[in-house]
Amino acid sequence: MPLFALKKFNELNREEIHAVYALRAAIFVVEQDCVYQDIDGKDLDAHHVLGNIEGKLVAYARVLRKGTSYIDSVSIGRIAVLEEFRGKSIGHEIVRFSIKCIADLYPGEAIKISAQSHLENFYNQHGFKKEGTPYLEDGIPHIAMIKKKT
Repeated sequence: MPLFALKKFNELNREEIHAVYALRAAIFVVEQDCVYQDIDGKDLDAHHVLGNIEGKLVAYARVLRKGTSYIDSVSIGRIAVLEEFRGKSIGHEIVRFSIKCIADLYPGEAIKISAQSHLENFYNQHGFKKEGTPYLEDGIPHIAMIKKKT
């Protein structure tokens, strides 16, 4: 079971920053074969959810305040679990932890995500509902999903 922590960017030490970018590159760039601009300026104002097992970052998500990605919603993005740790419910754990953090930080706010389409049922289990039509984001099919006010 990972130990989860929530940190602002300026609270991350350099090893944690390196681990975050290494994990995101390993999954989103290498594994998914997707060239995109990961460092988008939003990390500086985000809350970062770190999931560590024995000192190793195995899961990650970032929480963005309303107005950063979506004008009317808080957002969770860059949700990732290292491949060798999948199938152990860590993805569900980090989503639950992120939702709880949002309820504490931004009570009463809706949460919007841009989910890879094949994960719709996964996010449904956490109260997210599909909104709108599917679209391509960085060449990968996505759907917008909303979880009504926390």
